[in-house]
Amino acid sequence: MRRTKTMMMGELLDEFFKRPYIAAKVAEGKLPDTWRMIVGERAAAYTTELRLVNHILYARISSSVLKQELFYQREALKEEINRRSGVRLVNAVIIK
Repeated sequence: MRRTKTMMMGELLDEFFKRPYIAAKVAEGKLPDTWRMIVGERAAAYTTELRLVNHILYARISSSVLKQELFYQREALKEEINRRSGVRLVNAVIIK
């Protein structure tokens, strides 16, 4: 609570969601949508599991051809996920 400056509820929420821990949790919740935007609808349809454990993203892909292609693009996927999330969410991507 502040006594010197009145804050609007929107300003208060913006400040709250900019905190690193909260921003990371929100980005983690949006990870399936972020993955879909990055790899596309078709590739996302072949993704059977996305799991984030200790900043390592595990993606299980059912297509062997797509799995191989995404394997070679792991670094680019990691950078794009972090860029779109706005926080350092993923340190490594493992394609299974």
